[in-house]
Amino acid sequence: MHANPTEQRLSECGIRPTAQRVQIALLLLAAPQHLSAEQILASLRASGARVSKATVYNTLNLFAARGLIRQLSVDGSRAWFDSNVDAHYHFHDVTTGALTDVPIPEVEFSKLPAPPPGTEVAGIDLVIRLRKKS
Repeated sequence: MHANPTEQRLSECGIRPTAQRVQIALLLLAAPQHLSAEQILASLRASGARVSKATVYNTLNLFAARGLIRQLSVDGSRAWFDSNVDAHYHFHDVTTGALTDVPIPEVEFSKLPAPPPGTEVAGIDLVIRLRKKS
């Protein structure tokens, strides 16, 4: 039995709830949000947590592999980590870098190409890039 819901959730995902993993999970899972590893590291350090960059990256990769979070590649410059694992797409503001969730029902695909023989579509990631009108 675990002392708190975050530890319980980590355990349910097959993740051993170490102190640093719990700190990272508490920050990332506090609300639906999109954060980079650098933002998470800066926030943890600002709160006085002693955590290395490697620990943050390794933990985020573990969380993503176990389905606790989603890893997103938006513009190729860095990875984003999404605490909302429900099916959805994203708007990306290219000026501010902000990511906004777009619910699945608001997007329709009329036709997808046939996958190569012996394969099937496992998922679709859609990022709609936005900028101010000129």
